[in-house]
Amino acid sequence: MKNPFKNTRLFMMVALLLSVGMLSSCDSDSDDEVLLGEWQKQSDFAGVARSGAVNFVIDGKAYVGTGHDGSRRLSDFWMFDPAMNNWVRKADFPGAARSAAVGFTANGKGYIGTGYDGTDYLKDFYEYDPAANTWTQIEDFPATARYGAISMSFDNAGYIGAGFDGNYQKDFWKYDPASATWSEQIGLIGAKRVNGFTFMVNGKGYVGGGQNNNVYQTDLLEFDPATGQWKELKTLAEEQRPDKVFPGPRSYATTFTIHNNAYLVGGTNGAPLNDVWKFDPATDTWTKLGDFKGGMRQAAIGFGVGEFGYIGLGNSGAQRFDDLWQLNPTVANE
Repeated sequence: MKNPFKNTRLFMMVALLLSVGMLSSCDSDSDDEVLLGEWQKQSDFAGVARSGAVNFVIDGKAYVGTGHDGSRRLSDFWMFDPAMNNWVRKADFPGAARSAAVGFTANGKGYIGTGYDGTDYLKDFYEYDPAANTWTQIEDFPATARYGAISMSFDNAGYIGAGFDGNYQKDFWKYDPASATWSEQIGLIGAKRVNGFTFMVNGKGYVGGGQNNNVYQTDLLEFDPATGQWKELKTLAEEQRPDKVFPGPRSYATTFTIHNNAYLVGGTNGAPLNDVWKFDPATDTWTKLGDFKGGMRQAAIGFGVGEFGYIGLGNSGAQRFDDLWQLNPTVANE
């Protein structure tokens, strides 16, 4: 006599194996889809809300100043201490109040220059000594006065280039604090641009985004300060990154670097953006980390200190912001 439960038991065993396999597959997919990056609101910026400000980091503290509050350019200057989560006002920037300037650090000092004062493009430059809380005017930027340039910071030198001086530019210059001199470098091998983004990872600099003749740029360039040479990476376009995710073209994006990865946040492609991206230069790959919790914005400040990244200020349309947000890259993004 046939066992009436034999086929039933077989069916149940097969179903159980299939369900285990499906659960294992789902768990694997779920692990792959876990996005790390939790945003936490920090102490609001103590100055007025603004966009187009400059920031740099010295000895674990961020310095922020200049910018535009919607009606006037600004020259106040502030220090943010991440360990204390507080802001302290410092000596005002001594040059003309401005927005869309650049800043960098070199040899333990901070530098701010170029920009727009509402009437003129600027080329003056100033050095900030955090120990003395004093500013010293240095030699003017030797190329044309401009705004919306890019800048990079390495241990002993700062770099500035591109921007808009009435025309779109792609030149590139080095400032050496030891000799207090500027020297022209090999220009960007990609497009001219204004309001592009830059970041530094593992001793190299990266440039992308911005606009050239009102066209958003998709190239991505790598700069090696040891050789002074540029390298073209895959563009931020489908043709060179098929079936991959990557940030779309934009200007006024904000960046910072932590854990040997760069992070790109927001900007505009004609409308304000709030997407967050992580870039791994070792593999030239991008990962989308959801949306910035602080909302749509462009022309914000961004910096990395220790284990955390920070984004703040900026604007969305006519609205200016005075908030500051911290990204913990090791915690799951909810």
